[in-house]
Amino acid sequence: MEPTESPMLGGTSEELFALANAVAAVVGGPVSVEDLDRRVLAYSSLPDQRMDELRRRGILERQVPDTAERPAQQRQYREVLAAPGVVRLPPLAEDELPRAAAAIRAGDLPLGTLWAIEGPDGLDRSGERALLDGARLAALHMLRRRSAAELDLHARGEALRGALSGHWSAAEVRFRLGFSERTRPVTLVGLAPLRLPDREPPELTRLAAVTARHWSAVHAEAAVTALGSTVYALLPELAPTAVRRLAEQAVSTVGRSLVRAPGEPGNTPLRAAISRPAEELGELTELRAEVDDILRVTTYDRQAPGTADLTEVHARVLLAHFADELARRPRLRHPGVTAMVEHDRVQHTAYAASTTAWLDAVGNIAQAAERLSVHPNTLKYRLRRARELFGLDLDHPDDRLSCWLQLRLQQRQ
Repeated sequence: MEPTESPMLGGTSEELFALANAVAAVVGGPVSVEDLDRRVLAYSSLPDQRMDELRRRGILERQVPDTAERPAQQRQYREVLAAPGVVRLPPLAEDELPRAAAAIRAGDLPLGTLWAIEGPDGLDRSGERALLDGARLAALHMLRRRSAAELDLHARGEALRGALSGHWSAAEVRFRLGFSERTRPVTLVGLAPLRLPDREPPELTRLAAVTARHWSAVHAEAAVTALGSTVYALLPELAPTAVRRLAEQAVSTVGRSLVRAPGEPGNTPLRAAISRPAEELGELTELRAEVDDILRVTTYDRQAPGTADLTEVHARVLLAHFADELARRPRLRHPGVTAMVEHDRVQHTAYAASTTAWLDAVGNIAQAAERLSVHPNTLKYRLRRARELFGLDLDHPDDRLSCWLQLRLQQRQ
């Protein structure tokens, strides 16, 4: 099969195809070069080398086939992009061949991956060196075709990373981001995947790449960076209504862009968090903490809003911080509540659920009994026994609040 020119690389396609052939000759198996979107940019075409269906489809479609049903494949890409050297990967299906891969990077900037099907005799040290050398050379070819705008976006992203980590003063942040003294307000938006037990989240490098491209298209002054499991975008000089509109748009557009298989329905569910607008760049670490607080409670809740600011999830954020404090200082826990929960666990009683329902109903016995599907007299008995057995003073408002907070946190665990 003759190589065809890649629209992503322009005149560098021939160089990448030649590079793939050179690496394949040493490795003893076919080689392919992919970008972060798993598009096949180039591939080797040496005769008599092994081929499986996955490689054949990748060449024909110029895209590595993938579906949401292959979480192991996503984990493999995540492992390759995080590793400093060559990663040996087992087949994911009976008809697939073992592979080795290396990340293509320019410094700490991920650009793609270099893959090789291992030859019949496996991969020796010279093959590993060829893969690493090939990845370094591929980075040079790929960087050569990156536009000045892309490189500027990366530089601004690195500046934002340093700012959010608290490494620089406000003046240095302003200089590195290219903001003037009159650039205000600034708002921080965080984007992270919804954590679903039945679905692997997208690898952070790919989420960051897709998000950066999106923000560069809709807001030329945006700075984008990835930290932890979140991609942050700093948006200068926008009204709150405009920030929300763009954040909602990002959740939808980026989520659709992360769908892997051609024609696959739906999208990758994401959550966006919007900070308060700030007048000073020195507040960026506080804005990051605010965004992280919001995402902490929305990325683990299917029912949470896709885009939220602190006012919309304030109660849940407050409960999360209260839980942190109890974890750090367990002696602050009410011993009666702890004893009641343990009694329910061992004796299979329902004192905690009954007390919680009563507190949720603000003391309305009839309403709480209906929620529990028990007779009101049964609930009254349980509340009386809870007072007697566990020393709970449910007549005092402070004690009721303390008890309710601890019980609500117990429900969330």
